Amino acid sequence: MADTTMIAARGANRRKAGGTRLMFCMAWLVAGVCLLPMLAVALAALTGGTDTIQHLMETVLPRYTMTTLSLVALVATGTFAVGVGAAWLVTMTRFPGVRIFEIALVLPLAFPAYVLAYAYTYVLDHPGIVQSTLRDVTGWGPRDYWFPEIRSVGGAAVMLVLVLYPYVYLLARAAFMQQSASAFLAARALGTSAWSAFFKVSLPMARPAIAGGVLLTVMETIADFGTVAYFSVQTFATGIYTSWFSMADRAGAAQLALCLLGFALFLAIIERVQRGSAKYHQAGKSTVHMPPAELTGWQAVLALVLCIIPVLLGFALPTVILFDMGLSGGQDLLSHRYLGFLRNSVTLAGVAAAVTVFAAICVGFFHRLRPGRSSAAAAYIARLGYAVPGGVIAVGLMVPFAAFDNALDAWMRATFDISTGLLVTGSIWLLVAAYLVRFLAAALGAYEGGQSTVHANMDAAARSLGHTPLGTLRRVHLPLLTPSLLTALLIVFVDVMKELPATLIMRPFNFDTLAVQAYRLASDERLEGAAVPSLVIVAVGLLPVILICRQVGKRR
Repeated sequence: MADTTMIAARGANRRKAGGTRLMFCMAWLVAGVCLLPMLAVALAALTGGTDTIQHLMETVLPRYTMTTLSLVALVATGTFAVGVGAAWLVTMTRFPGVRIFEIALVLPLAFPAYVLAYAYTYVLDHPGIVQSTLRDVTGWGPRDYWFPEIRSVGGAAVMLVLVLYPYVYLLARAAFMQQSASAFLAARALGTSAWSAFFKVSLPMARPAIAGGVLLTVMETIADFGTVAYFSVQTFATGIYTSWFSMADRAGAAQLALCLLGFALFLAIIERVQRGSAKYHQAGKSTVHMPPAELTGWQAVLALVLCIIPVLLGFALPTVILFDMGLSGGQDLLSHRYLGFLRNSVTLAGVAAAVTVFAAICVGFFHRLRPGRSSAAAAYIARLGYAVPGGVIAVGLMVPFAAFDNALDAWMRATFDISTGLLVTGSIWLLVAAYLVRFLAAALGAYEGGQSTVHANMDAAARSLGHTPLGTLRRVHLPLLTPSLLTALLIVFVDVMKELPATLIMRPFNFDTLAVQAYRLASDERLEGAAVPSLVIVAVGLLPVILICRQVGKRR
């Protein structure tokens, strides 16, 4: 009897050890996939020779650097001003409609910046309704007046600010809501004005959260391709695409990608440090809430106008413009061609979302199962992709797999006189791998957020009942984490629907998506036609925004 018990115990231990080893292998396989494009970009850039980089430094590199930094500075300043100002108004003051604006200020997140660019170019460009009306009313000719140029660095910055400020708004609002009133009221009691107390007390206390939001917008800015490409703004993102396709300069594209990768990883490190210290924004007793100030008269009107402007410009007005463009665009969303675009987009987004969430489960559960340096390192590497632009990931995956395909084809020709062609390069699975690297951090964040609610005692109870680690995951964790997993699936699905640079570079031949079709029509100046796929992308993008709005409503 004792021997039977010992044999059973050994078998159970082997199964547990086997489950742990499997999770270890899966987690590090995912981390390796995430690390591969960064290493490949660095290797391709360093082996590209010095002639290419010298040529880039003498020609386009200074221009790309200055334009990218200018765009980053403008977007960071704009998102800080709009996001923090709106968060303070809806959290710390009361005016007519404040409850509506708490939610409405999140709505611009549904718009990709390049879709907003299409809408405003249609209205504000030289042939648009605004300038045409101005010329008709005044009788001026094209050279008789000055009008702000929408296709410029400033125009691109405005588009990005309008769609990215909700990142800062949400984090700043949460920080302001969690602040204690003690320090603010103490400053007021010492004779400090409300504005001075805001700048000297409330804003510094919320600084880590705000800085994290601004850094997120900066990383989205350097990763943007659709807006800057359409506005002909020459940044690193457009330079990589031009070098890869227009000039067929793989070494130049890799070296530009390495420059952008270094900047992105530097920002990721800063964001990580800021997020780690974000808990210090709270001071005093958390139960002493800040009393909101009642605004009346011109102050209430001013607060109302300041909250209306970003919602109007970032959501309401472009939605109306796109509908008007779509009605006159002559594009049939139910045609066989457009149904193909929709099918391709949904297929890519669905497969990528399922694979990415599965990868997030592997990494997240291994970190919980075996907390330590190994699991923490795998989780950290898996999160790096959110800071890497899609164009960099595309180059990093295309270079090694193109070399693999060519080497395999050459070996098969020499050995069996058979051409294998490109097995991996240009396949849907390599594109899914790019989406995995790019969006794994979002899925991992949603999964770990739900996993934190599962008490460790549940794991201990399951293990005491004889469940293996995989059995615990299947029977305990996954049923409890269904809402978090569905949220992660939805976030990745929508992000993939909107992703443009990686899709443009890596998509299979004759496999276009709604985002690619919108970009192609807009590049041909067929903006009315681009409105139809753009509206579908925005409609899908509203799904996670609705989830966010529900959370905002619950935290009033």
